[in-house]
Amino acid sequence: MKWSWNNFFFVLGIACVVVMLFTFDVSFVELWGHICRAGYWLIPIVGIWIFVYGINALAWMSVIRGNTDPDEHVGFWRIYKLTITGYALNYATPVGGLGGEPYRIMELSKDISKQHATSSVILYAMMHVFAHFWFWFTSVFLYLALAAIGDLPLDATVGTVLGIIIVFCLIAFYLFYRGYKYGLVVRLIRWIGHLPRLKGWSDRFLAAHSEALHNVDAQIAALHQQSRRHFYAALGLEYLSRIVQSSEVLFMLLLFGLDCGGGIEGITLTFLHSILIVSLTTLLSNLIGFLPMQLGVQEGGFAISTAAMGLTVEQGFFVSIICRVREIIWIIIGIALMKVGNKRG
Repeated sequence: MKWSWNNFFFVLGIACVVVMLFTFDVSFVELWGHICRAGYWLIPIVGIWIFVYGINALAWMSVIRGNTDPDEHVGFWRIYKLTITGYALNYATPVGGLGGEPYRIMELSKDISKQHATSSVILYAMMHVFAHFWFWFTSVFLYLALAAIGDLPLDATVGTVLGIIIVFCLIAFYLFYRGYKYGLVVRLIRWIGHLPRLKGWSDRFLAAHSEALHNVDAQIAALHQQSRRHFYAALGLEYLSRIVQSSEVLFMLLLFGLDCGGGIEGITLTFLHSILIVSLTTLLSNLIGFLPMQLGVQEGGFAISTAAMGLTVEQGFFVSIICRVREIIWIIIGIALMKVGNKRG
């Protein structure tokens, strides 16, 4: 890949950040008021993502180690940097993944073979989504446990929603099982061929790159079948990152004095509420992933999830705005890192 591609992604990221800043949901005066209200709590809210991205990087490294040859090596700090820049592009660009994943493949191909870079990025993206489904699935049982002790309400409507989430996750588990067992790329290209006016492109692409695409699929299947230690390590780390991510909502709830009575038990219960808020919000946000930063969807997700936890509309809006601020800060950091420590292909 030429260096101009790095510049392309860099300019794309800057343009998206500028657009987001000028299309923000609130005025700059109101935004500054929310930031001032957060005060020093903004430091741990932003800082916790140092650890979240670190856990993501460790998960990706586990995928790479189980998917590459022994003589291919990538250092942790390089993966950590590509993790942050990749997510920055995913947050900033429409249809999350169309910016970050190609960039990761482009940069990782400078360290390992292009086929291994492609399969490793695809495998990690699959693992990231797979862990989301496990997070949503287990959150249903967390809600039921809290409802059983009388902490949260449980009626027919809530029960129906929880049942739909369980069925949704079980279907996803089956599809991921098929993808991990037989590969995904060739089937995805063939599926694209069923879209209007894309059959010719799909057939030509498969004919020109058949061997390479089948090799990538073989590497995807091999991770689950032959490197299960790396597979489950990556899944566990990705799941852990969702739990750690919930700390930022905990910090905001503590800012409002919502600590369920205080003490270790109260803060623990508040943290469990934070996990449920993040779970429901990310579920709604990922259902519509074609908007930059899921504009409007994340706010709606926070409004619904925080209301379910007994928060006011004002508190839910504050949580969503501060999460936006954190996202923008890390997008700017990620875009800036695109020009630091690059290798020539």
